[in-house]
Amino acid sequence: MLLSDFSECGLSDITLKQIGYLKAIDEHGEVTFSRLAKITRNSKPTITEMVNKFAKMECVYREKSPEDGRIFYIRLTDKGQMIARAEKNALLKVIEKMANSLDEKEMDTLIKILEKIR
Repeated sequence: MLLSDFSECGLSDITLKQIGYLKAIDEHGEVTFSRLAKITRNSKPTITEMVNKFAKMECVYREKSPEDGRIFYIRLTDKGQMIARAEKNALLKVIEKMANSLDEKEMDTLIKILEKIR
């Protein structure tokens, strides 16, 4: 997904920092407001404001904890997941394209080169 793809989703104003927050939510799974504040090194009010903005953008929703009604988890919508995983998905497409266009010998050479830069 390219930045132009984000604007097609109505997200032309999304920043790289905000994408980073969506990635953090995606990577950490059971994320509460407090935990996200700690992960991103932000205050709880900042996280609340950000989550409210993401909710308006239909990227996240709040889910009440079944164990403790005072706790809410921040969950990604399908749209939020698409944004959070866009970079990874784009890389997978590039790898797939390379794999389909290289013969076996070229692929072996590419693997050796990539192993050297690890």
